[in-house]
Amino acid sequence: MSQSDTPKPVNRKRQMKSAARLYAVQALFQMEHSGQTVESVVSEFLEHRFGAVYEGDELAEGDAALFRALVGDAVNNQALIDQMTDRALVAKWPIARIDPTLRALFRAAGAEFSQNDTPPKVVITEFVDIARAFFPEGRETSFVNAVLDHMAREARPDAF
Repeated sequence: MSQSDTPKPVNRKRQMKSAARLYAVQALFQMEHSGQTVESVVSEFLEHRFGAVYEGDELAEGDAALFRALVGDAVNNQALIDQMTDRALVAKWPIARIDPTLRALFRAAGAEFSQNDTPPKVVITEFVDIARAFFPEGRETSFVNAVLDHMAREARPDAF
């Protein structure tokens, strides 16, 4: 096996950020569904999901700071993020009418766009991958990509 055939080690920091994004979408969905507070959901995820083992499968360890920031910013700026999402959606489909998983995904991504730390293209790619995990048939991924691209251009026009 040549050196180019050797698998590269997984970038742990990147993997932890990806897991934090997935957990943020799940937490926002759970909050909307159950009516739980930010504090109780964040606590539950950090204590019972990050790195937990269920039926022999270990859940990914997430970046706790990113997770907290995404969930907190998504809740604190929900009205602004929802307005930005509405502008990216077709007029007949306001955010209130879309799938709650997608709503949570758009809110988490909108929160990350507002943080200015991660390049928008990285945020889009990460959240499209999350959409693919929830909707493996694929129809939603191109929709998510288009909406997130529109949101990113509005939130961070300087990055394009």
